[in-house]
Amino acid sequence: MNIDKVIAGFFIILAMTVNFGFFYGDMGDIELHSKYELFAAIVVNIIATLLKLGDRTQMGSVLLATSLVAVIQLVIAASVWTIFGYETISREMFGIVIALSGGALLANITSVVLYVSETVKSKR
Repeated sequence: MNIDKVIAGFFIILAMTVNFGFFYGDMGDIELHSKYELFAAIVVNIIATLLKLGDRTQMGSVLLATSLVAVIQLVIAASVWTIFGYETISREMFGIVIALSGGALLANITSVVLYVSETVKSKR
């Protein structure tokens, strides 16, 4: 068992699940979306991105690109939420935060699908 692959896979899947935890729920209800969970999603996505930096394969490049997309969208979502105020943000602006989180979730799902397909294709 390759411990580096286990750790990388763990963070790739954790990034997706934490992001899903933030994204899931009514877009207009701020009470269903925790700022701490958004922060955790950003941190875990950054860790997953850093773990992908050493891979010099074509698949590694695609995985890195999906992680960068997710990190950028989550950081923009957190910035919008911060700029417009955690307690006073309008439904429209909060919808943008959730939409950006959904885009990051799609990038995370793509990353997980690619990672799993690469794992299935690899031979011992």
